Amino acid sequence: MSNEMQLKYGCNPNQKPSRVYMADGSELPIEVLCGKPGYINLLDAFNGWQLVKELKAATGMCAATSFKHVSPAGAAIGRPLSDDLKKIYWVDDLGELSPLASAYARARGADRMSSYGDFIALSDKVDVCTAKMIQREVSDGVIAPDYDPEALEILKSKRKGTYCILKMDENYKPAPIETKQVYGVSFEQGRNELDINRELLANIVTENKNIPDDKKDDLLISLITLKYTQSNSVCYVKDGQAIGIGAGQQSRIHCTRLAGQKADNWWLRQSPQVMGLQFVDDIRRADRDNAIDVYIGDEYEDVLREGEWQHIFKVKPAVFTREEKKAWLAKNTGVCLGSDAFFPFGDNIERAKKSGVEYIAEPGGSIRDDNVIETCNKYNIAMAFTGIRLFHH
Repeated sequence: MSNEMQLKYGCNPNQKPSRVYMADGSELPIEVLCGKPGYINLLDAFNGWQLVKELKAATGMCAATSFKHVSPAGAAIGRPLSDDLKKIYWVDDLGELSPLASAYARARGADRMSSYGDFIALSDKVDVCTAKMIQREVSDGVIAPDYDPEALEILKSKRKGTYCILKMDENYKPAPIETKQVYGVSFEQGRNELDINRELLANIVTENKNIPDDKKDDLLISLITLKYTQSNSVCYVKDGQAIGIGAGQQSRIHCTRLAGQKADNWWLRQSPQVMGLQFVDDIRRADRDNAIDVYIGDEYEDVLREGEWQHIFKVKPAVFTREEKKAWLAKNTGVCLGSDAFFPFGDNIERAKKSGVEYIAEPGGSIRDDNVIETCNKYNIAMAFTGIRLFHH
């Protein structure tokens, strides 16, 4: 390792020269095992690594995240997958999954369209099972603390030997003060070293005071995910994984709607209508994902009329009616929601409830906290005020 790495270009091809380096002269905390990382790759890699490192510390389980454009498309811990989840994540042919492979399947599967071409971060040594899963997905690269020799060879074969593989020094500790430049002006701030743990969930302000331990873990996953998501942001979590992330919106209700729609799509993919779809042979994985999104969307009837289904499905699927979707979505319960800043109005709670939210963690501090709490009480939602904001830019 060295203290500097030259890059092809910065965010865009016209932004040259470009490099990463250690201002104090120490060695970079990464080793490039294959490929050549770009500027945005490294932004995703370092943000993703922090996220999975903190998820593992908070939950005691291995963790994975799928990053795109400096925000996570998905994040998860390594809880086992149900047969239905294995099927909708396209991993049901891989046999028994390791905990790390389960974590990445969840992180990638939450929003497969957004994860297309992702940068992966993994908390633990990459095993063969996880490498085989990554091998067949469209991805730019991966960062992890280590790799099994066979797993490394599998990954090196990806993208004709150009797949970016980074080994992170898990003992690296950054300086307590971080700096950046914008328009030639230097900014400086203390690093966000906030420890996100269950103590932040102690102040439950609603009539319903019951947040089970597994839901507390899910709330921690939401908060840690938000810590590395471009603000404004909210995150829906269920069963150890993010199922909907709304990032970088100027309005919080737009975050809640965007992430809620992603959570709804995740749940709709598990419906009998979607599980029964019959695809043509040898269809690409991305094409299947796109077809499912079209099928569960409102425009599918137009697609049927225009005959565009024939190159995708073996059998013409019946329309997934609005009433059928509504009935299936009503079965999604026990969802957790985190917000990186306070909810200013109760409309966020109204929208969250439509996606099965029953537990919420947010900072509190709005002049309309009473309205937000009242709306939670209307639906028997348990909400904790963490007292901390998690803006990330």
